Amino acid sequence: MSSVSQTAGKITTHVLQRMKNNHEKIAMLTAYDYSMARLLEMAGMEVVLVGDSAANVMAGHKTTLPITLDQMIYHAQSVVRAVERALVVVDLPFGTYQGNSKEALHSAVRIMKESGADAVKLEGGKEVVESIDRILTAGIPVMGHLGLMPQSINKFGTYTVRAIEEEEANRLMEDALLLEQIGCFSVVLEKIPAALAAKVTKAAKIPIIGIGAGHHVDGQVLVLHDMLGITQQFSPRFLRRYHNLSAEITSALEKYISDVKAVTFPNDSEQY
Repeated sequence: MSSVSQTAGKITTHVLQRMKNNHEKIAMLTAYDYSMARLLEMAGMEVVLVGDSAANVMAGHKTTLPITLDQMIYHAQSVVRAVERALVVVDLPFGTYQGNSKEALHSAVRIMKESGADAVKLEGGKEVVESIDRILTAGIPVMGHLGLMPQSINKFGTYTVRAIEEEEANRLMEDALLLEQIGCFSVVLEKIPAALAAKVTKAAKIPIIGIGAGHHVDGQVLVLHDMLGITQQFSPRFLRRYHNLSAEITSALEKYISDVKAVTFPNDSEQY
């Protein structure tokens, strides 16, 4: 079976749908700046998410709530300059779409016009349907997000696994199918039981991307700084660290300081 991703040019929502239909997994990671996004592009990443997790890993906030629309657009602009092939999706930040569909459309239009991104992502099910529908009428692709929703942390009060109980699980399934019905091209499922994620993936025709949702989904997403080991404070079960850059970078910085103090940097070949 030929690879849809390898034979495709620019990754689009249509390509992602073909990948699901072809049972080909989708690789997705976050990026917030040009240099890191360029590395993702060079590696062949299919989807790059400019996540509101920038509030945590780039600005040091404890939650995603403080980041603004202007800040998200800045990060998105930086990423888009680096990416040619991958699909770039940008999170709508907290307070820019909930409860006001006109504001939701305005926010999404600003992201698309000012950054050049390919799509937006927002959290929620039936409670944000009006906002999603209005955004879609403008021709802007929307990715949904269900399960653990970081923008609703003050409502949940915990980052524990969601949809363990039958009632919440049923509601999540209904929301996922509703998001598909109204026109979302994909849905992210965060930190839910793997068995439930498998059921949603089987029932939904659109691609389902998981983060802490098992391996039966259509693709995976992680926060880049977490999987590279740059950040160390966050260690949920679903996170696999592919590197320990925190230790490597710290070691390099200590060696630089030592060389400066010992006047071994710069040496004769490193000066004019």
